[in-house]
Amino acid sequence: MDPKNRPPSPAEQPVTAHSDADALIAAVNEALSPAPVVPTAHRDTTPLPLVGTAPPVAQPGRPPMSQRATDVSTVMLAGGAASLMTGGGVSLVLWRLADVDPLVLAVAGGAPVAALMALARVIGRARSAIEAAPATHHHHYDGPVHQDHTHVTNTARGVVARTHTDARTRD
Repeated sequence: MDPKNRPPSPAEQPVTAHSDADALIAAVNEALSPAPVVPTAHRDTTPLPLVGTAPPVAQPGRPPMSQRATDVSTVMLAGGAASLMTGGGVSLVLWRLADVDPLVLAVAGGAPVAALMALARVIGRARSAIEAAPATHHHHYDGPVHQDHTHVTNTARGVVARTHTDARTRD
């Protein structure tokens, strides 16, 4: 490299206050000068067609379905979350009860079920006792009497109710 063509080093440059001030003023002016205008957006004003040629594409998220299916799906999701929380709570209780005697746990877990079964049996027996009680009628008449004992049974079955009437007469 030719020593005459090389730029002067900072130590060789003359230091003047005037040249430093000019450089600072030029840098401030450059920073404050307005930036060139570059477009950052474009608006297409041509009208869109009502029906396009592209096939429909499923959007992310839940798949398209009827309102009833969406409602049922939401109920199933809520039930799943509730069962998850219930199972987690039971797991925590059982984890804390790990030191308890298993026989005590079995009795405590089976007692409510046994109580409900006993209550159901008592109610069933009371109902059967009431239904089995004889229906005694005492009538006292002073003259000719004709008694008509008619028992009418109506049965409605099906989605669209079809009623069947059965009348039986005893003499």
